[in-house]
Amino acid sequence: MKTKFLSAFALLLSFTISAQKVNFMEEFKKENQGKSTVEVNEVKELLIIMLAITDFGLENDDMFEQKGDYYQRVLKHFKTYKDEPIIKKMDSLLMKNPLEYIFFTGNAQTYTLKNDILIPSKIYILPADKVANVKIEINPITTYKTEIEAFAKKSHFTDFYKSEKTFYNKIISDYEQFSNLRRQWNWLEKNFEQKINSYIVYTSALINGLNYTGGYENNNFHLIEMVLPTIQKEQGRSEKNNDAFNTRSMFTEIDHNYVEKPSVKYKSELNSALKDREKWVNTKTYGTEYYPDGFKVFNEYMTYGVFILYAEEIYKGDAKLLQEINNEVNAVMVERGFIKMKEFNEELKNLRNKNKKKKIDQLYPELINWCSLQ
Repeated sequence: MKTKFLSAFALLLSFTISAQKVNFMEEFKKENQGKSTVEVNEVKELLIIMLAITDFGLENDDMFEQKGDYYQRVLKHFKTYKDEPIIKKMDSLLMKNPLEYIFFTGNAQTYTLKNDILIPSKIYILPADKVANVKIEINPITTYKTEIEAFAKKSHFTDFYKSEKTFYNKIISDYEQFSNLRRQWNWLEKNFEQKINSYIVYTSALINGLNYTGGYENNNFHLIEMVLPTIQKEQGRSEKNNDAFNTRSMFTEIDHNYVEKPSVKYKSELNSALKDREKWVNTKTYGTEYYPDGFKVFNEYMTYGVFILYAEEIYKGDAKLLQEINNEVNAVMVERGFIKMKEFNEELKNLRNKNKKKKIDQLYPELINWCSLQ
């Protein structure tokens, strides 16, 4: 039986980036201004594969996608190397703290791989330095650089990665065709005061429930990174419902970066308004401990609530689809322990309908007041 170690917690994580951990030089800014890109990053794929073949990884299909031909190809090529010392070390780290997955994969862009040698990046220094309440000072890829290089060489990772290029290109083209990133980006920039310079999506067919996002601000340039599963087309869903499902996975990563900025302005009011956590979260549900105060609880409600506002506009006129979207969002959030999602969504929609010309930032005072009266 698979260990559903992260099932509740893994629906959404965000890490906070310190400005000194990246170095956005002028050339980088010029190349990326106004652009969104999708990438199956080589070093990230190497690290995900290494983590996936640990005993921990093999027993956690909520963290690693274990359906499909690609996973079988990975196992066929790499499982024979699962007893290598670096894999055993990664396994022990994951057993102590599953967030090590993010500290490895979230720092993958700090290196490129050339002739089985990891070459340091001049742009990314230590982007994933904090997740929830856990902070690191040293890049684990740097710590285990020699061992990771040895694994890449011994397992002929580069040959495998090159042989899968057609598959990776299809993943990227599916994102570009079906993710509607530009539509989401435009909507959020129109409806919030926050502005973002560039987006990058890192994806892999091995990513399942553990998705995360990070924001990087340096040298007057703001880049958003998202680490997400591949585009999904689930059986039993209509084409529009699949579109909405894939949109939600991305949107609820993107809008963290818009929702949180006005929340900071009202942090003390939020902590006061939602001080009785048991009214807002089922504290017995695993994962809710990562939202210890009113500020973080509100942000999580707002992240999914704003997706509902987006859906109400984008899918306007399709009452059936909108009902499906509302029901699914409410059910997912309640399952995660956010027990007042339905009421929160209804109040947010009411405020939006009364103030259609206002930025969503401007709805916060009334919404916070409503929260305080619950």
